[in-house]
Amino acid sequence: MSLYVPPQAVNASRRATIGALFHARVPANPEHRAVVDGGRVLTYTELEDRSNRLANGFLSLGLRRGDRVGLLARNCLEYLEIELAAAKAGLILAALNWRLGDRELRHCINLVQPEAIIVQEDLAAALDRLDLAPHRRFELGPAYEDFLAAAPNHYPDLDIDPEDGLVILYTSGTTGLPKGALVSHRAMVARAMCFASEFEVPIGDNFCAWPPFYHMASTDQSLATLLRGGTVHVVNGYEPDLLIHVLETEEMRFFALMPGMVGPFAAILQARGVKVKGVGSCGAMADLVPREDIAAATLALNAPYNNTFGATETGMPPATSNVIPIGVAPTNLSKRQSAFCELRLVDAEDNEVPVGTPGEVALRGPTLFSGYWNAEETNAQDFRNGWFHMGDVLRRNADGSLDYVDRVKYMIKSGGENIYPAEIEQVMLADARVHEAVVVRRADRKWGEVPVAFVVMADPGLTADDLMERCRENLSSYKRPKEIIFLAEDELPRSTTGKVQRHELEARLSSG
Repeated sequence: MSLYVPPQAVNASRRATIGALFHARVPANPEHRAVVDGGRVLTYTELEDRSNRLANGFLSLGLRRGDRVGLLARNCLEYLEIELAAAKAGLILAALNWRLGDRELRHCINLVQPEAIIVQEDLAAALDRLDLAPHRRFELGPAYEDFLAAAPNHYPDLDIDPEDGLVILYTSGTTGLPKGALVSHRAMVARAMCFASEFEVPIGDNFCAWPPFYHMASTDQSLATLLRGGTVHVVNGYEPDLLIHVLETEEMRFFALMPGMVGPFAAILQARGVKVKGVGSCGAMADLVPREDIAAATLALNAPYNNTFGATETGMPPATSNVIPIGVAPTNLSKRQSAFCELRLVDAEDNEVPVGTPGEVALRGPTLFSGYWNAEETNAQDFRNGWFHMGDVLRRNADGSLDYVDRVKYMIKSGGENIYPAEIEQVMLADARVHEAVVVRRADRKWGEVPVAFVVMADPGLTADDLMERCRENLSSYKRPKEIIFLAEDELPRSTTGKVQRHELEARLSSG
């Protein structure tokens, strides 16, 4: 029996790319709002025209399939037209984080070697300091508009493979320099479908893109919204007044809340008595949010909280399929496996672990990225045996639900036992008097390493004894922190993406 091999024409007919799908969407709602940025509005016809012009302008400069274009800009309307233009021209957009210091930004640019960089005028000085290799540069403003106006506006109907790169999003850990995660057209189309399915997003819905576009939180969902005839409302970061205006005037199935702003924003909504027009669900990354903040936010928005677990590399999978009911401060954060992915939990030898045993997430599915740019050794390790290994540890329960445990690379080994800091942190965060908890390791002559907790209080009446008692009730003896240190929120060392840098807390312990 021979295998059927589809003819080339059949294979070509199955292709779906971001630029082509947006182009196909325009005739269905030409005058519908595509992007709103304050007082600036682009219809689908206008966004098509501007992205076509920019794509043709890129091609006229000699940029070729697979070339990188860097973009250093805050959230703005132009961000989306540049992404679509790159998609139509077969180029890869490198989404640069404007908050980075010179060393990190230089690394991110040199890593991908862009042929051109587009920059907001007030950020141009940051590039001048970096001593970069020669490249074309465009500043958003009059010169950029002149460049668009001079280019033809026809759709550049190019032969682009769905596996071609679309965007490079930089990922950062608690240590080391960022890696560039390459996301293909195929992956972004699959992420759009996953977004619509998991969050039950209707066609023509609104999305508020306030997290930075250099993160997946806004890029993935904005492109998904445009492919389905909706409107992207652009807000430049956490601006409560602007976010409230969007919430009061627009209905949306999903409103993003990010760790660090959930509690303060909920307090503002409650204090002002804000009446949202309609939100289907809210939030993200519940494991990183104080439990009482989750309850307050759901009450303020009258919407359940999304108990998500995904990554830049994976999109919404592997476990973004569950919500926390309105008004509930959850005592556990068990998750449900996402559709559109296969998931294994494995040990260090890549053997699948039994139910109830923590294991590293190994994932397969169409939303996966295409590897880290210029990082062959890392890719060989992380994609071993044909599965992407996330570096995150989950535990599958008897009912099939999944619990987050911790990162593989940050583990405390105490007296031969493995301790995952997040398990201790979750016990502490279940106390409403705890705003934030971070557990790190400290060297110990007897046990090798022991856990120590740094805690930010939500209630000044909280004591170390209170938390120790909670730990005694919920944790095995070897997992209980040997010391609890209280500190102010602004004393927690964070990376530019907001992640607590555990190694700096460890250094604080060793120095005193």
